[in-house]
Amino acid sequence: MSATTGIGTLTVRPLDPLRDAELLHSWVTHPKAAYWMMQDAKLQDVEREYMRIAAHEHHDAYIGLHEGRPAFLMEKYDPRYVELVGLYDPEPGDVGMHFLVAPTDRPIHGFTKAVITAVMDELFADPRTRRVVVEPDVSNKAVHALNEAVGFVAEREIDKPEKRALLSFCTREQYLAARGVAI
Repeated sequence: MSATTGIGTLTVRPLDPLRDAELLHSWVTHPKAAYWMMQDAKLQDVEREYMRIAAHEHHDAYIGLHEGRPAFLMEKYDPRYVELVGLYDPEPGDVGMHFLVAPTDRPIHGFTKAVITAVMDELFADPRTRRVVVEPDVSNKAVHALNEAVGFVAEREIDKPEKRALLSFCTREQYLAARGVAI
């Protein structure tokens, strides 16, 4: 993926669990990443978690770059096997997604919206993707607003082992409509 936006160029590369662990550790333990639920993680915990993801057949992680510098984390997963097993009826073409914007001392207005847009572009670049599924914490109002801005529609609250989540979906058509692209 490479997307040039009003805030610059965003790209993604596969995450390397060992090489990227220290960087990821600084992101996921930052107070702004509270919903990532890794506040107390040690470096080895982060390495272990991302090695587990790298080894998983149905879960992938990527480092997002802004102008070539690490700036966000993106995960995609198959909800038939990861995160949502038994919590909803998956449809062909469903892809699950998580993203985390890195903490910064110099925020750029519109950056998080540009990131979620780039992530959605990446997911929908695969013609097999028909619908993106997310399950953020019900109390994460900021991400609910972002999700809605790119076309997600909340379906219902679900109980996951680690949180009460808002199950939401975004079809390709909903995403394009939210972007103002004629279908």
